[in-house]
Amino acid sequence: MTTTLTQATVHEFESAAGTGSLITDEGLVIPFEPEAWQAGPLRTMRPGQRVRVVLDAGSPRTVLAITLATFPDPR
Repeated sequence: MTTTLTQATVHEFESAAGTGSLITDEGLVIPFEPEAWQAGPLRTMRPGQRVRVVLDAGSPRTVLAITLATFPDPR
């Protein structure tokens, strides 16, 4: 699977479910599932927080992993 790496801002986050949405720098709102949350090392997130996001290059609205923008590449 080919992936792309981008940065985004946390829009919403439901910690109990591990779901939420991100806003890309282009203004696109992308939802994410618990699997993407669990693939990264974060314990929590808050709206407005900057994150680094691994996206499926074949489906750029599919989030594969989330980490802090200052952390190493999670791929």
